[in-house]
Formats: sequence, C-alpha cells, structure tokens
Amino acid sequence: MTQSQAAKSGQITDEMKQVAEFEGRSPEEIRAGVASGRVVICRNTRGENRLPVGIGKDLRTKVNANIGTSPDASAEDQEIEKLRVALEAGADTVMDLSVGGDIDAVRRRVLDESTVPVGTVPVYQSIAEILGKKRPIVDLSEDEIVGMFERHAKDGVDFATIHCGVTLAVLDRLKEINRVIPIVSRGASLLAEWMVKNGKENPLYAQYDSVLEIAEAYDVTLSLGDGLRPGALADATDGAQIAELIVIGELVERARARGVQVMVEGPGHVPLHQVAANVILEKKICDEAPFYVLGPLVTDVACGYDHITGAIGGAIAAAAGADFLCYVTPAEHLGLPNREDVRDGVMASRIAAHAGDIAKGLPGAAAWDRKMSEARGALDWKAMIGLAMDPVRAEKMRSVNPPEDDDLCSMCGEFCAVKKSTEIFKDPTA
Repeated sequence: MTQSQAAKSGQITDEMKQVAEFEGRSPEEIRAGVASGRVVICRNTRGENRLPVGIGKDLRTKVNANIGTSPDASAEDQEIEKLRVALEAGADTVMDLSVGGDIDAVRRRVLDESTVPVGTVPVYQSIAEILGKKRPIVDLSEDEIVGMFERHAKDGVDFATIHCGVTLAVLDRLKEINRVIPIVSRGASLLAEWMVKNGKENPLYAQYDSVLEIAEAYDVTLSLGDGLRPGALADATDGAQIAELIVIGELVERARARGVQVMVEGPGHVPLHQVAANVILEKKICDEAPFYVLGPLVTDVACGYDHITGAIGGAIAAAAGADFLCYVTPAEHLGLPNREDVRDGVMASRIAAHAGDIAKGLPGAAAWDRKMSEARGALDWKAMIGLAMDPVRAEKMRSVNPPEDDDLCSMCGEFCAVKKSTEIFKDPTA
C-alpha cells in the first residue's frame, strides 16, 4: 500500500508520524495532506535506511542536491564524497544523475549510504547504455525505456523524474515558437530525438499506466519533469512550456486516482517578475501538487555565480508557494560541480528556502531569526554561531581576526552600535 492509499483510507503510517514530528505538525494534518495529493512523502518501500521526507503545502521548503558521474568524470568515490558534503550541508534529498561509468553501481552505493531520500532520472541511463553499445537512440524500445524505471524502483529509488509531458502534440507546439534555445532538459532532448526519428509518441506518456503500476508497487514518488522548461529568460512562460504543463496536470490526476504520489517540476530560467506567476500557474493547473523548481535562475549572465542567481529566484518561488528547490551550484552551465560547489549550492538554496518559509508564515521559521537577533542584541557570540545556518563557517570567519574584547566584533570595535545603544537605553535605576 502506498502512502497515498493509506492516507485515503484514513490510516496514519509510521512515515506520516515521522514527518509530522519533524515538521511540528499533527499526524492527522500530514495524513490529510497526503490524501489530498498536496503533500508527498518520499520513501521507497525498500528505503528503510533513509528518513522519509515530506514535501508540499504547509511544510518546510525542502532542498535537493544533484550529484552524479559524467562520461568524462565517472569516479564513484568522488560522487560519494559529494553526497557526504551535501548531507553535511543540510540537503533534504539528493538526486543521482549519473550518465558515466558503472551507473548501477553508483546508484546502489548512493542508496546504501544516503540518509535522505534519493531521486534519479531513469531515461538518462537508458540513453547512456545504448550509446555505450554504439547503437543509435532510435533503437531503444519502449519497453526498455519503461523497464529502466522499474530497475531503479526495484533498487529502492525514492523519487524519479519522468519526462512524460513532452508529447508529439507538445513538440508540434514547440516547433511553432521561435525559442532562443528549444530544449535544455537533457532527458527531454533525448526523448524528443527518439520520438522524431521513430515517428512515435513518447513511451513514458504512451505507457503511463505501466509507469503508474511500477510506482505503485514500490511507492516511488513521480516527479513529472518539465522537459520544455525555459533555458533562457526570453523563453520563459511561453506556449510550449504551458502546453506541457497542461498535459502534466492531466497526468497528476491519473497518478492520484491510482494512489501514486506525484509532484511537478518547474523552470528554469525565469525573469524575476514572472517567478511568482509560474508558481501560481502550476498550483492552479496541477491542483496544488507539490512544486519542485530548478532555481529558478533570474538572469542568464551570472556564470560562476548561478548559486546566487538561483537563490534569488528560489526565495521568490518559495514565498509564492513552491515546495521544493533544486539547488544550483556555481558550476552551473560551466562544468561538473566539485565538493565546494556542492556545499555552496546547498547553502544558497537553504537560505532561499528559509527566506520563503518566513514569508509563508510557517510555524517556527521567524522564531529562529528572532533567537539570532536576541543573541546579537546580547553580543552573545557563542549563541550566534550556534544559531547560524552554517555554524562551521561562522565560527571560522569569527576566528580569522578576533577582537581583543570578546564583546565586540573586529569590524566595529569600540564603535559597536549594539553595545552603545544598549548602554544608552539601559535602565538608569537598575
């Protein structure tokens, strides 16, 4: 029985209780959220070594970190080190996007060593394997594409990106639009090539019932991929993107009817003033299914600093109702991220997520900041460092040039406004 099926039947599972405790909510609130489809709990029935994580309405905005090998960098140990860095930095989930080396071995090791839910994009491996055999993509059978999802599900993957909204009709709509960059989604571009060369419908759409059957069997949360997400500001919120979103909205309904948990992926490169509108569109068209956004990136020109670009867009998206932020690292658009990039990406997205949670008014979000402000007012450096989102970095920066007087900071010294104002307004009768 899936979490969705249990919730609809009135059952409160152990996973719902764990999520409720973490979120500061009642188990019944979590059950109701899962039953409505507005909350998902990512945890494969075979994922007992990983904590269940709730994503959706009225829950803390979550952060995902991507890791994975490439054809040019396929060292398994290197990706496991990135996994550890992501977990230490506070990522709520990780995705293994490997396309090089022994993909099965990497995925299975990530699943064994991760303490948080793990996601994948099965079609990547389908394409990587056939290209590795020096065969053209067109040779892939529909059963092989769907079967790869089953292989990942059996291994214990907790959620999977399935690009089933890129249909032949949607591709026709794309052809009518003069996009700067037609497709930036790796999975969608590979499927589009298969569809065009075979003259057939997207197998993940044509065999969606089979996809649902697999997802139901292992309680894998489907993450319906935004294959036509904009990869340039000029392409944001266009007809092709919306056409795919409408298809995804219909597929959300079918998944929920089957008792399969489902969330929706979103853009992408989006101008600042369109970010909130994109969240509102998804929530309306997909009946408030949890929304998983990449960034969004609010400018195209910040190469090397896209973790900042993504954090700006992510904060606005989270405040508008997005539930799940996929991190963006400084290496985005430039190369495979290293361990430092992974850490910077997770921290930037965590900042964005927390800023969004404050704007949403989630219980406890602003209270954390209040405690930090009170510690600053008391010049309690130990408490400030302990309350910091990244205590290790905060302590390191404090120790670089420590002031002689521990009550002060090295920047203000005797000109410390906090200390002076405290003295000015101190009760003279005390």
